[in-house]
Amino acid sequence: MRTRRTIAAALSVLALTAVAACGKDGSPAGSDAAAPTLPTYAVNKSANLDASPVWKKAKAKGKLTIGAKADQPYLGFEDVTANTRTGFDIEIAKMIAADLGFAPDQIDFKTVVSANRETEISGGGIDYYVGTYSINDKRKASVSFAGPYYIAGQDLLVKKDNTAITGPESVAGKNVCSVTGSTSVTQIQKYVGEGKKVVQYDNYAQCVDKLLTGEIDAVTTDDAILKGFGAKNAGKLKVVGKTFSAEKYGVGLNHDDKVLRDAINNALKAHEDNGDWKKAYDATLGLSGAAAPAVPPLERY
Repeated sequence: MRTRRTIAAALSVLALTAVAACGKDGSPAGSDAAAPTLPTYAVNKSANLDASPVWKKAKAKGKLTIGAKADQPYLGFEDVTANTRTGFDIEIAKMIAADLGFAPDQIDFKTVVSANRETEISGGGIDYYVGTYSINDKRKASVSFAGPYYIAGQDLLVKKDNTAITGPESVAGKNVCSVTGSTSVTQIQKYVGEGKKVVQYDNYAQCVDKLLTGEIDAVTTDDAILKGFGAKNAGKLKVVGKTFSAEKYGVGLNHDDKVLRDAINNALKAHEDNGDWKKAYDATLGLSGAAAPAVPPLERY
């Protein structure tokens, strides 16, 4: 009987040791510690931008309303069930808010589709917008921009084991997908060839679904968006080649509010310098396997 008890005790010790060594089921020991984590942003409680009409109004109501995308994984994504917003653009929005004196519970994110961005900004529906918003002269006629905080470029998303597609020059005759009405369609059409039409859907998630099932060969749009889908489908998809366009992502805000624009630029620079920008990237878009690019210089005006 004593021998049986001794063996049982030994087995219990071995079992407990195995559990302690394993950590999470199916993950290597210590893997959690190595995973990139999001930074936290100290709130500047002494922030004072009374010369900014937008900031002054937000301060009075105790809330900052920020426009964002909701359907771009690891970039600007809303989980309606959990009532959370996640992604690189969301982190950029939050680090700016902290420097302006607003804590996370003082932020109201508002989903704004691309076609309504200028209207929402100029009409006061949002205080600023962060959501793959490319800076260009046409938009500057009605809104202003801080940044850029990221330079995106059109690229290609393919299956992980695809070695045939390495860039735009290798998509001739292939089934390539993008969103209806996007500039990406025009850009890639010349590479696909006149005899082959670009497959088009209402959103990129539909394109990605078709890619996963093998119905199309590649998805094309800004690399930042593709990195997000790549991170969501880690081990199944990859971004390939070099970008073949340039899109400067900026923070959109009221056309005449230079005080707020300068403050947002200062916030972007501060969080670049203290490492928050890279930490935010590594924990979001960086999960796609793509290393953090260089931060573009600010274009102040």
